[in-house]
Amino acid sequence: MLRNGEQLVLAIALPLLVLFGLVVTPVLDGFGGSRIDVAVPGVVALCAMSTAFTGQGISTGFDRRYGVLRFLSTTPLGRAGLIFGKVLGVGLVLAVQLAVIGTAALVLGWRPDPSGLLPALVLLIPGAAAFTALGLLVAGTLRPEATLAVTNLLWILLAVGGGVVLPADILPAAVQPFIKVLPSAALGEGLRDALVQGSINLPALLLLTAWAAVASLAAIRWFKWS
Repeated sequence: MLRNGEQLVLAIALPLLVLFGLVVTPVLDGFGGSRIDVAVPGVVALCAMSTAFTGQGISTGFDRRYGVLRFLSTTPLGRAGLIFGKVLGVGLVLAVQLAVIGTAALVLGWRPDPSGLLPALVLLIPGAAAFTALGLLVAGTLRPEATLAVTNLLWILLAVGGGVVLPADILPAAVQPFIKVLPSAALGEGLRDALVQGSINLPALLLLTAWAAVASLAAIRWFKWS
């Protein structure tokens, strides 16, 4: 993934640009804490979504086209094993992203609440699992070209209006109830509560766990190897 230029832009370059843009503009003013404190959790959530959903969805979709998954289907790996392995791979890439984003944020003046680091990590685990399963569900049921279009379009829509980078409270009141049940909003709000307030957002954790369970079951049920 890190050797692929497009994936590298999605995983590293775009989150860094978003972080810098949120710090130098007044978009996040009034949401508690400094701009950098509110921006970092959203960018971390964006990293998880880009790697787990878009990155895995696109790579898996084209693995289906080139027959890689058909060969894997002849091994004892199975659908559940494929999903579990993808989640572990996402975790490794996400660790690299967190190191890069965290370093850049510290240079920009980020001073996180130490008591919130563990809750943030706890939230990232079901969050990454949920988005990985959703990415595999799309990649395992649609054609590669459709997967490419759907995952990129959803990434843009969720990044802008899914409660990831911008808190859901900034959106029109009519759509807030729908946005807040999305895994993107749950991960964004949960990370903001953890890294800004040092607390664990239990409803967000439960919602992410539910999304991870349902999406994983759906991917296992409907995933097509070829």
